[in-house]
Amino acid sequence: MIAIWVRVRVRPDGRERFLQGIETDALGSERDEPGCLRFNVLQDAEDDLTYYFYEVYRDEAALEAHRQAPHYAAWAAVADTLEGPVEITRTTPVIPSDAAYWEKD
Repeated sequence: MIAIWVRVRVRPDGRERFLQGIETDALGSERDEPGCLRFNVLQDAEDDLTYYFYEVYRDEAALEAHRQAPHYAAWAAVADTLEGPVEITRTTPVIPSDAAYWEKD
């Protein structure tokens, strides 16, 4: 499995458009992609313009399928709302380690 931690900062004037785009991508990912096991969007408690995404994919093929999915275009369409670089950290889930925990019902 692959877990990805993403940090972005949004321009104040782009916040609403950003939230619409990332909601479309996050919900579409969990709903329509069997290989996307989790896609959470979190807002920083001290900076309401900083957001984190926590994404878990079954494997590299699932991650690539995510990037090709139609709802991913909603995320790409709001890239101009970001301030600064997108910070991506790839990780491996340790606890829980049981792959069955991550599987969808």
